[in-house]
Amino acid sequence: AVPAAAAASARRAHAAQAGSHDFDFNVGLWRSHIRRYTDPLAGGAASIELAGTVSVRKLWDGLGALEEIEADGPNGHWEGLTLFLFDPKARQWGQYFANAKTGTLELPGIGGFKDGRGELLALDSVGGRSILVRSIWSNITPAAHRYEESYSDDGGRTWKPAFVVELVRMKE
Repeated sequence: AVPAAAAASARRAHAAQAGSHDFDFNVGLWRSHIRRYTDPLAGGAASIELAGTVSVRKLWDGLGALEEIEADGPNGHWEGLTLFLFDPKARQWGQYFANAKTGTLELPGIGGFKDGRGELLALDSVGGRSILVRSIWSNITPAAHRYEESYSDDGGRTWKPAFVVELVRMKE
């Protein structure tokens, strides 16, 4: 058992050096204000606003995290979850999202953090068109941060905001 424990400890130490704790800031309970653009690819400003909570817990000593999201807005109650998994070999994060209405995981966003800003990219489709989805974490402090998704239907040359969330830490 000692060699296995030593190997696990070595893996955790390597992962810690490689970025496995990038999402530690996100662990906890958050109040969220969401702006969802109704037709992001058209580039319009029409949007709906939702308010809710986000609860995030660490998995596997920082190699993963589970985020549960609940929000209410003009179209009623909405729930989703995000599973974040760190690949120590690639030194990248995978972001897997599921909407409670569909119950399936979407294709992951893949990427990492640099200089206090996270950026992950994914493939998706809207209205039968293939798009890129860019997820960005920014303005990270112990008490707040910002998450935004943008869409590109031109291979990443231009980006249009689709989803912007301001999060403020709640006292647990």
